[in-house]
Amino acid sequence: MAIFSYKGLDKTGKEVKSQITSEGEVQAKAKIKSLGIMLIEIKEQKADSQKHSSISFGQSVNIEDLSLMTRQLATLTKAKIQIVESLSALMDQTENAKLRVILSEVRQKVNEGVSLASALADYPKVFNNVYINMVEAGEQSGNLEVVLLRLADFTEAQSALKSRVKGAITYPVIMVIIGAIMFGLIFTVVIPKITKIFKSMDKAIPLPTQICMWISDFLLNYWYLVILGAFASYIMFMKYIRTKNGKSWWDKITLKLPIVGPLVTMINVSRFCSTLATLLNSGVPILTSLNIVKNLVGNVHMQAVIEESRTNVKEGASMAAPLESSGLYPPMVVHMVKLGEKSGELEPMLKIVSENYEDQVNNRLNGLTSVLEPIMMVGMGLAVGFVVFSVVIPMMELNSFSR
Repeated sequence: MAIFSYKGLDKTGKEVKSQITSEGEVQAKAKIKSLGIMLIEIKEQKADSQKHSSISFGQSVNIEDLSLMTRQLATLTKAKIQIVESLSALMDQTENAKLRVILSEVRQKVNEGVSLASALADYPKVFNNVYINMVEAGEQSGNLEVVLLRLADFTEAQSALKSRVKGAITYPVIMVIIGAIMFGLIFTVVIPKITKIFKSMDKAIPLPTQICMWISDFLLNYWYLVILGAFASYIMFMKYIRTKNGKSWWDKITLKLPIVGPLVTMINVSRFCSTLATLLNSGVPILTSLNIVKNLVGNVHMQAVIEESRTNVKEGASMAAPLESSGLYPPMVVHMVKLGEKSGELEPMLKIVSENYEDQVNNRLNGLTSVLEPIMMVGMGLAVGFVVFSVVIPMMELNSFSR
C-alpha cells in the first residue's frame, strides 16, 4: 500500500488537504471521490533512501517516534501477526508523517520478498546500524519477536536518556539567556544614562566604572559586530570540531572538564555496555558488534580504545586489555569484562555494568541542576555586584563632592 497526499474541494466548496492510504493512484482517487471530494491534486508520498541525506517532506523521525513504533511492532510480531500485516497496522497507528511513508515503502518491499532488515537499511537516517543488525540477526535466527522486544527496550532506554539530558541542560540554558538579556539592558539602557552624570564630574573616574562605560559604548556603537562576531565564532568553532584534529582536541577537553567530564564518561560507558550486551544477546557476532558500538560512542578517544579491543579479539587476545591500559574506562568496567571473558558470560556482565552506569547517569543528571544552580547564581551575582560597585563608588564620590 502507498500513501497519497491530495487537495480537493468538499461539497461546500471548502478546500481540503489530507492523506489517504491505497494500493495505487486509481484506487486512491476512487476513495477520495467516495468521500464526496472533488479532487484537484494528488501525489504519492515517497521517502528518500540512503542515496539522500534526509526524507523529502514533513517532520523528522525522532527517537521517541522510533521507540514507540518498535514497541508496537514487537507486540504485533509476538502475537504471531505477519510482518506485512504488522506494518500495515503500524501505518494506521503512527502519527508521524515521515515514519508513515517509510513504513508504507518498507511494507511494499517486504511484500515483494525483501528481508525486513534490508528494507529498513534503505533509511539510515532513521534506522541506525544497531537497529539493522539486530533485526537481521533476529530474522536469521528465527527469533525476530524476541529481538524486537530487546530492541524496543533498547530504543526506549536511549529515548529516556536523551530526555533526561535535555531536561538537565534546560535550566542552565534558560539562565544564560535571561542573564544575557538582563546585562544587555543594563549596558545599553541604564549605564548610558549614568555615564552622562559621570562625565559631568570634574573628577577621575574609577577603573571599574571606566570598564563598564567602555562596554556600554561598545555595545551601543558596535552591537552588530558583537552579533556577527558571536555568530562567526560559533560557526568557526563548529566547523573546527568537525575536523579530525578539532574533534580530537574537543573530545579530550570534555573528558577533563569538571562536572561535565565524568558525566560524558558515564554516558559513553553506559552506551558501550548496553549496546554491546544487546547486540551480543541478539546473536550479532562480536567483531560486528564492536564495530557498531565503536561508531555509537561519541568520544573519538574512547572509540580508538574500542577499535584496539576489536583488533585484540580478532587476533584471539583479550578485549579488556586495551580498556584497562587506556585509563578512559573505569576499573569496574574492565573488571567485569575480564570476568565475563573468563566465564563465557560476557553479555550478563555487560548488562550489569550498563544498568549500574545508567543509575549513576540518572543520579548525576538529577543532581546536575542543583550543582549548576549555585554556581550560576554566584557567577551572576559577581557580575551584577561588579556593575553595582562600578556605579555606586562614583555616585558616593559625587555626593561627597556636592557636600
